[in-house]
Amino acid sequence: MDIATARVWVTGASSGIGAALARELADRGARVAISARDAERLTAVAAGRMHVQPVDVTDRAATVAAGAAVREALGGLDLAVLNAGTWSQFHVEQWDSQAFADHLQVNLMGTVHSLEAVVPAMLAAGHGQIAGMASVAGYRGIPGSEAYGASKAALLNLLESLRASLGVRGIVVQTISPGFVRTPMTDRNRFPMPFMVEPEQAARSIADGIAKGKAEIVFPAPMMVAMKLARLVPVRPWTALTAVLARRGLHGGPANRAG
Repeated sequence: MDIATARVWVTGASSGIGAALARELADRGARVAISARDAERLTAVAAGRMHVQPVDVTDRAATVAAGAAVREALGGLDLAVLNAGTWSQFHVEQWDSQAFADHLQVNLMGTVHSLEAVVPAMLAAGHGQIAGMASVAGYRGIPGSEAYGASKAALLNLLESLRASLGVRGIVVQTISPGFVRTPMTDRNRFPMPFMVEPEQAARSIADGIAKGKAEIVFPAPMMVAMKLARLVPVRPWTALTAVLARRGLHGGPANRAG
């Protein structure tokens, strides 16, 4: 994709990765529309050079309407970066089904609603590009990340499925899987977060991967290697390892939250 000529919609763009990516894409010449719940914060991110379209992605009808408004404002849509998400540590001792449901509603169904907002028009046009925000936390089960990890594992599966079903119809689907990125959400974590990167670095990695049409955009490199190797670890050794982490209280998952 030629970012310099692209019309782009970024959800979850009021802070963190989404805000940094919106700025990076605009710096590269793209015409950018940004969405999240907080209009005031979006306006600050836009700085007069992006279209601001507030929306709560958990509201299906509002998200579909926002997609239509973005297409009208930009004169079409070439790329949708579906980034809105939430993270909070899950505590099995105080089992909270609502907290679990909230992760699924924002991370998974928010993406599903956003897909409904963009896929039909892209299918009609016969082209388009979608980049969905998953996480390396979806690769394997991690104590403390039961809700977040489950939602991101579902996204990994969803985006992989769409890569084939939409790819044959001219739409490129990409999966973004960050490690730990310094955001307002990770700032409140109290466990070790290895290979932490700044949101601006994450934005550059994502923009580069989008431009190259990579199927998977995983970063930083050490976290990518570690988590891909983790997928190869047999179940019993992985359970033993994560049990040690659980006993020490050193648990959680990479996260991003905006929108």
